[in-house]
Amino acid sequence: MKTLIPSEGEIVRQWHVVDAADQVLGRIASAAAMILMGKHKPTYTTFLDTGDHVIVINAAKVKLTGRKESQKVYRRHSGYPGGLTEVGVAKMRAVRPSRIIEHAIAGMLPKNKLGKQMYRKLKVYAGDKHPHQAQKPVALSVS
Repeated sequence: MKTLIPSEGEIVRQWHVVDAADQVLGRIASAAAMILMGKHKPTYTTFLDTGDHVIVINAAKVKLTGRKESQKVYRRHSGYPGGLTEVGVAKMRAVRPSRIIEHAIAGMLPKNKLGKQMYRKLKVYAGDKHPHQAQKPVALSVS
């Protein structure tokens, strides 16, 4: 019996919409990462991008558990001496709330070219409006 490896033309991509309002960040991120990688499909292949597109709305209203709202810190480094920048969740939520969900989902994707290709299929919006109605996205429930 041969293993089926789908060609580029055989991969069917759907669009899914996730409402992040009052949902836990980790649960949304893990569900979205599974959809982006294509692990929900029978044609899943580890070395191919068989996943679907994911739209996350209401990113500003996502919920964090425990003391993460006051203790979680996002760090990045410019590469220069003394170039460490630290931003707390409260400031990140005020300045760019979509980055909280993007960062969580990106951490659950592969760390290679394939992961970057999967990440490009993620669209995150702080409010409840998105410009992808023409793609007819299907609502995805996260519990």
